[in-house]
Parts: sequence; C-alpha cells; structure tokens
Amino acid sequence: MGEKAIDYFTYTPVQGAPQTAAGIFLVVAGIIVYQIKRARAARWMYILVGTAIAESIGYILRTTCINHVSLGLYISMMLFLLLPPNALALFNYKVVGEIARYSNVGAKQFYLRPRFITWFFFASDVFSFILQSTGGSMMAQEDLETTGKWICVVGLAIQLGFLAAFVVVAIIIGRDPKYIVSCGPRQVSEAAAKRRVMWTIHSTTALLYVRSIYRLAEMIDGYGGKIYSAEWAFYVFDFAAILLMFILYIVFFIGHNFPRKSIRMEQI
Repeated sequence: MGEKAIDYFTYTPVQGAPQTAAGIFLVVAGIIVYQIKRARAARWMYILVGTAIAESIGYILRTTCINHVSLGLYISMMLFLLLPPNALALFNYKVVGEIARYSNVGAKQFYLRPRFITWFFFASDVFSFILQSTGGSMMAQEDLETTGKWICVVGLAIQLGFLAAFVVVAIIIGRDPKYIVSCGPRQVSEAAAKRRVMWTIHSTTALLYVRSIYRLAEMIDGYGGKIYSAEWAFYVFDFAAILLMFILYIVFFIGHNFPRKSIRMEQI
C-alpha cells in the first residue's frame, strides 16, 4: 500500500488552498516584474520576484504531496515553504544598506556604515538559512527528527535576534534627516520619499517577525504537535503574512526610489 499524505502531515490537508496559493504567488511575481521594468529599478529588486516564485513552487509541491506523497517531495515542500522568507529579510537589509550608501553620510558608528549593514545582516541571513535548511531536511527522518528540530529552532531564533537588531538600525536611519532616498514620481520631497520607504520596511519586517515567531513556536511544539497540526494556523501566520508583505511591496512599490546606476547618472 502506498504512502498517504496523513502519514507525513499528521492530518488531512485541505484541497484547493495550495493550488490557489501557488497561483497567487505567480501572479505576484508577474506584477513585480512589470513594476521593476516600468520603473527601471535596481536589479536587486528581483529578490522579490525570486522569492514569490519559490513560494509558488512550495505550494505546488504541497499540492503534489497531498495527492502523491513521498519523503523526497515532502522534504522539498518543507524547505520551499520554510526558507524563501529569509530572502525577504535580505531584501529589507539591502534597502536600508542602499539608503546608507546613497546618503554617503560617513557615519562614525560601524553599525551605520553601508558595507556593515548589507554584509553583516546578509551573513546572518545566510547562517540562519543554512541552519534552517539543514534542520528542515533532517526533521522528516525519524532518527534525526529531534536533532533537526533544534537546529531549526536555533536558526529561527538567530533570525529573530538579527531582525530585532536590524529594526534598531532602521529606526536610527529613519529618524536621521541626513539619510535620504531618491524621489519617485509624484513624491514632493526626499523626506516624503524616505518616510514611505521606511514605513514599507518597518511594516514588512513586523509581518516577517510574526511569521518567524509562528515558525519558531511550531518547531518547539514539535512535528505532529498542536501548532503543526493546525492547518489554519499555517495559512494565517505563514501564507497570509507573506502574501500581505508582497501586497505592501506592490502597493507601496519602492523601486522608483532605487533606480539602476545608469539611470541615476542620467538624473545627475
């Protein structure tokens, strides 16, 4: 007798939801590609596109697992749904790092220097990513489940810690008038443009924090625990939180404030 979805999920996953989620994230990716091209925004904005596509793949794999599950598919699904939001943290780190670089303030504090903001938080994101991917791949194996669980817990805890440190840096830069961004269309001043950018960063970081706390609680509770087995919680605190982040990125699109270098030179 073949393996069943309930053997891995510990509950019967709802049909239709993952297919819908996969389609939504593909549409999100398409909209952001259009916005980036139209605004002639910096190429690192494609981090958002790659993340949306990865999310879509995760839900396609979830759909496949519901109908034809296997250990390999289940592990792949877990990783594609657990890891892509790390790239959204990286995107926010990059935005604040670019503000510091563009402003060229020459801050004496090491934690406000553009290179530090970008690479320190990037390194923390990569380290967290490695821990989560390693732990996630181990959790689906019975003899390594507990070890994998705690590796994931450490990875998520590290991510939460560095996100909190990043928020402090973002608040300092947001409040200092010496840090500026390029004006986008219909933005009356650099100060107004900066407020819009920073509001987007703070809002999406808060949502990412909520999602990470949910994932951390899920890991501590354990595979097959009450949190893991509550599918509605997954769709509220993971799917909905990430989708809302993308909605904010689209509605308050900041690509106009970060044009490609060649475009910025033309403006000068």
